[in-house]
Order: sequence, then C-alpha cells, then structure tokens
Amino acid sequence: MVIKLDLYMTVGVAVIVFFLGYFLKKEIKFFQKFCIPAPVIGGILFALMTLVLNQTGTLSIETDNTMQQVFMTLFFASVGYTASLKLLKKGGSQVILLVLVSTVIIFVQDALGIMLAKSFSLNPMIGLCVGSVSMVGGHGTAGAFGPLLENTMGVAGATAVSVSAATFGLVMGSLIGGPIAQWRIKSKNLQPCNTGTADETDTFSEEKANDKPSVEQLLMAFSMLFLAAGIGSVISSLLNKTGLTFPSYIGAMLAAALLRNFSDVTKKFLIMEDIISILGNVCLSLFLSMSLMNLRLWELSQLALPMVVMLIMQTIFMALMAGFVVFYVFGKNYEASVVASATCGFGMGAVPNAIANMQTITSRYGPAPKAFFIVPLVGSLFIDFINTGVITFFINILT
Repeated sequence: MVIKLDLYMTVGVAVIVFFLGYFLKKEIKFFQKFCIPAPVIGGILFALMTLVLNQTGTLSIETDNTMQQVFMTLFFASVGYTASLKLLKKGGSQVILLVLVSTVIIFVQDALGIMLAKSFSLNPMIGLCVGSVSMVGGHGTAGAFGPLLENTMGVAGATAVSVSAATFGLVMGSLIGGPIAQWRIKSKNLQPCNTGTADETDTFSEEKANDKPSVEQLLMAFSMLFLAAGIGSVISSLLNKTGLTFPSYIGAMLAAALLRNFSDVTKKFLIMEDIISILGNVCLSLFLSMSLMNLRLWELSQLALPMVVMLIMQTIFMALMAGFVVFYVFGKNYEASVVASATCGFGMGAVPNAIANMQTITSRYGPAPKAFFIVPLVGSLFIDFINTGVITFFINILT
C-alpha cells in the first residue's frame, strides 16, 4: 500500500512532526541539554515509524518535496544576509583567527572522512557525509547536501548517513567541550580576566530581539529573502554552466551576501537581520521536518560499523584540535579554554551547542566576554559560507 501526500499535505504533516518534536523537547531534559532541534526529534521519530512500516511491508509514504526546496533556499538566503565584511572587520584579529582555524577544521574533517571511507571501500562521498557536511554543517547542511549527493550523484544512503552523523555530532560536541575546557583550566590553573567591554558583548544585529516587528518590517524581510532567492536562481544557472557541481542554494546565499554588503556600504536600505534570521529559522524548521520525514533508515544497515568508526575518529580529531591547537592559538589563557570548548560545540554540531558549552564553563569559573563575542560571530556569520565552499571543492575533485 502506498500513501501519496500532495504539497499541502506534506507541509501539514511536516508541521505535525515539528510540533511533536517541540513537545518532546519541552518534556525531556536530554533533548534540552544537548540542544537537539525540535524538527530533528520529530523527524527521526517519523523516520523510525516509516522504517517499521517499510520493513514489515505494511505501507510506504511518498511526499511532495517542492516546498522542501523552497524552505531550504530561503533558509540559506537568511544565512547569506549575515555575511557582513563590515562585521568581520569589526571583530578584529581574534575573529579572523577563529575563521582561519575553523577553515582548517573543515578541510581536515572532510579529508579524514574521505580517507576513512576509502579504507572501508566505500564511496568517498560517504566520507563527506560524516565530515564537515554533518560536523560543522549540522542538520541544515546535512539536509541540503545529503539529498544532493544521493539523488543527483547516486550516493546510496547519503541523506540518512548525513542526518544521523549530524545528530551524533550534536551530542558529542556537547559532551567533550566542557571536559576539555576544565582540563585546560585546571592543568594551567587559569583564572578569568574580565577585559571585555559592553560593546563586545552587545548583539551585532541592527534590530533588537525583544522589539515587536511590524507588518511592514516582516513583509520587507520576507521580500528580501525571495529577492535573494530570485537573483540567486540566475547566479546558480551561471555557476552550473561552468560544469562544476554546486548546491542549489548557493546562488541565493551569494545574492544575499552581496545585498547585505551593498547595504553596509551604501546605507541605501536596511537589512533587518534579526527578523530575517527569525524567518530563516522558521524555514529551517520546516525544511528539516520535511527532509527527515524522507529518511530511509533501512539504508544504514550496511554502513553501521564504518559510520561508528568514522564518527569516533572525527570526535577524537575534534578533541585534539580543541585541546591543543585552538587552546594554544588563542593564547593558552582562560578565554582560550572557553573558545576551545565552544569550538567543539559548533565544530561538531551548531552554534547553540557552542554557547551552551561556554555557559557551562563560565557559570562555574567566571566570565569570558571575548569568547562570547567572537564565537557567535564566526559560527553564525561565516562558517556556513566557508563550509559550503570547501564541500563543493571536494565534491568536484571526487567527481
């Protein structure tokens, strides 16, 4: 028996999946502790249900994924609007340093994943799925690149592997961040030095999060997302003519970045970053819900052992990178230990995990204002751009 969902039914079910995850996250502390997104919780439960139905031969569910593509493009357009060169310059040398360190992490995650995949005689693209696609990229990038690798490039199980690895990364990034920072603090007898200023800990957004947006502001922000998507469609078409492989959202992301920096320079119009970010997160939630609804978990059976080994190796690499490289590069002081714990968070999961790691450390040992300034700035504004470029680079090398 096959149940076919049309566009509206698919979005409706995705909303139900999101609400299920939202309810469970409120009720279960484990999900709160490790910052597991609500759509991931609900989506994986839905995928487990379809796994049982499929394996028992009861029924299969087919969805209309038109809106999934739309939501994905709008989300990455919202990411593009955060890529402000003005803010990068304002952040100073520490921000640029973290960008460079994060870029190295992305390259090594992908290279390590590819090498391990080849050692198991797997498609090297699977190595990307357990590399920066899921580690630095998290569920958003996993949900975007997984279907690209699976449907366009024929990498069986790429979506399921990417999303499963991203979930593993969220948990492990939170588990190893705190102990690494505490080890460094105790081994070096480090003490906090409150040298931050109010400006450093202020939000870098031009809107205030607690202001109630007007209808006009919401319309303007929503229109800016679709404007970037429209211009981005042209950019993507031009990029595809090069013969290289690019994710479908890259044009929208680049268009949004151009519009953002044009706004910063000319001051002709305002990019309402907070409102665009909220709308982008709405699109991300629905995109992830729809993406995880289509997970074919039965495809993971033959990849289980290689995945476990590859993910353990990624965890070891991240722990060594944070505990030694990041800590020493940022000055071997208390702030460096906090940045190291945060790097585990967004290096294997997402910015909320990085912030949660920092909050755990600072609540016990004292404030780290510089860390709280540079980590969200880099993790939210620049890493997705760099990660997309690096992943695209490796895809085109491997094809």
